[in-house]
Amino acid sequence: MRTYRDAKAMAKAMREALAERKLDIRHSEALEIVARQFGLDTWNILSAKIAEGEGTATKPDAIAYEQAIPIVRIFDVTKAHEFYLDFLGFSVDWEHRFGENFPLYTQVSRGDLKLHLRNMPVTRHRAATWSSTWKVSAPSMPNSSPRTTATCGRGSRSRSGASR
Repeated sequence: MRTYRDAKAMAKAMREALAERKLDIRHSEALEIVARQFGLDTWNILSAKIAEGEGTATKPDAIAYEQAIPIVRIFDVTKAHEFYLDFLGFSVDWEHRFGENFPLYTQVSRGDLKLHLRNMPVTRHRAATWSSTWKVSAPSMPNSSPRTTATCGRGSRSRSGASR
């Protein structure tokens, strides 16, 4: 079933069907007729309705993206809590360990920002060889610019303007 969003296709189909019967109408006339079929006075009104709906319309099979939650690798739970909880003001939402003395996996949040912290013990084969850079808008932090860059990981190099 076609909706008002298909108005241009409907006008084109009507022109083609009429052309087969040797009746020629301009495309603008076909658009006006389609607008009247939807109970509107002019094509301009229907066109505005289409433009208004395009901002919020999504296809039923379209992918809906939700908030991305980065997983941040940590090496010392105590130091991570000092940084994220005490210094940055995050709070712990939940913590998980598979057993006693197992690595920690936890979620911390502040406002709408959520981070997963994953405790990764440093071993000979899994040394901290990677880093990540992410930007968080934090205008309410004292003595900071509106954009604060956090660089995580051992051996990571700060870019100009970035802070560790």
